[in-house]
Amino acid sequence: MTDIPGAWKPKNETLAKANTVMEAAKASGDLYRNGLGMIASENIISPMVQKIVSSDLHGRYAEGLPGKRYYQGCDDFDTIESLGISLAKQVFGAQFVNIQSTSGTVSNIAALKALAKPGDKITAVSTADGGHISHARMGAVGLRDLDLSTYPWDIDRMEPDIDGACKLIREISPKVCLIGQSVFLFPTPLKEIAAAAHEVGASVMYDGAHVLGLIAGGQFQDPLREGADIMTGSSHKTFPGPQGGFLLSSSEDEKMQKKLNNAIFPGVCSSYHLHHVAGKVVALAEFEEYGEAYAKDIVQNSRALAESLAAEGFDVLAESRNYTASHQVLTRHGDTDSGAGAKAAKTLEDVGIITNMNMLPGDTKAMTPSGLRLGVQELTRVGMGKTEMAEVAKLFARALIHGEDLNRVKQDVKNLKSGFQTIRYCFNEEEQSGYIL
Repeated sequence: MTDIPGAWKPKNETLAKANTVMEAAKASGDLYRNGLGMIASENIISPMVQKIVSSDLHGRYAEGLPGKRYYQGCDDFDTIESLGISLAKQVFGAQFVNIQSTSGTVSNIAALKALAKPGDKITAVSTADGGHISHARMGAVGLRDLDLSTYPWDIDRMEPDIDGACKLIREISPKVCLIGQSVFLFPTPLKEIAAAAHEVGASVMYDGAHVLGLIAGGQFQDPLREGADIMTGSSHKTFPGPQGGFLLSSSEDEKMQKKLNNAIFPGVCSSYHLHHVAGKVVALAEFEEYGEAYAKDIVQNSRALAESLAAEGFDVLAESRNYTASHQVLTRHGDTDSGAGAKAAKTLEDVGIITNMNMLPGDTKAMTPSGLRLGVQELTRVGMGKTEMAEVAKLFARALIHGEDLNRVKQDVKNLKSGFQTIRYCFNEEEQSGYIL
């Protein structure tokens, strides 16, 4: 090896910067190893997925589709991506699949690029009612310069008002009817809305980012059989893979399929994080084996948590519908726009329970909302069940209602989590030496 002066002797101050990053990453890992990760948009990946996303693929490029590349050296990755497309078609029951997208939002941008032109009309759920930011003028809808109208909202049922939504669609004849939420408690009445959309010639786009694993596991709804033309989603929420996205369709039309592929590349992606794509493929294989059981357990735990929180005295939304049919639970902690949700999230973080503040119906200020959005998919992933959901609810009450010493509650959070350090519903479970992050 040629000796390059100074090449292997970094300056102390530059090495210190790198070490700061390593130490912060370790601290983050310790936070979740010892605490309860309950953010509804997060999950943890299996040992095999961790291994593939750390492989040499992380530095490689593969523009195009399998067998039609702009680079050499892609034969092995073609094998990976082709298998992933086949698995995703089977897992999601789709006629068309693209697994290249780097996120759910990127999938949304691509779908909107394929389905609509700037200035076209679109309908979607308002962010105030739980719609995702990519469905708004501030996000992908605005980026594509689409003319947005939002559905009327049924607060009691926490879903679009069916009659009002269908009336809106028939009145304005949008190009795209977008369905899906970031706050997503119940299946959407999709058949009725899709019928109205197709009546006026609109495409139906379903954003399943949060509930994609529940859909694939047969525990939520089946959008591609209920009228959705396109389904987008994230690969790292209830679907427990690496961060990334999916673009799926029920269409057998080759022209539309080509349009969707072109919307991903060259539309919104150049190369597309091959290590994450490979991780998706491993996660798809794991989901094929364990996904139905995982999805069932998530929904069971979510409802158990909601019931336990209500029993502890919390205001849990949608009581009339048994609180939830997804991985999410919503709790209200004070008056509208009071910031009570932000305060509750900070107190819970102090005891090692990681959640996020969230706007609830009536809130207008994203940074001072009244509520929390809770997810159970990560707790389920490490083996917690209904008994543990009751214990978690008691920890919430001790911190937020009874005003116990937070250090004591934090120790009990750590004690609870210490018994759940193995990632479940995956291959190589028996080879784990601990909670891998």
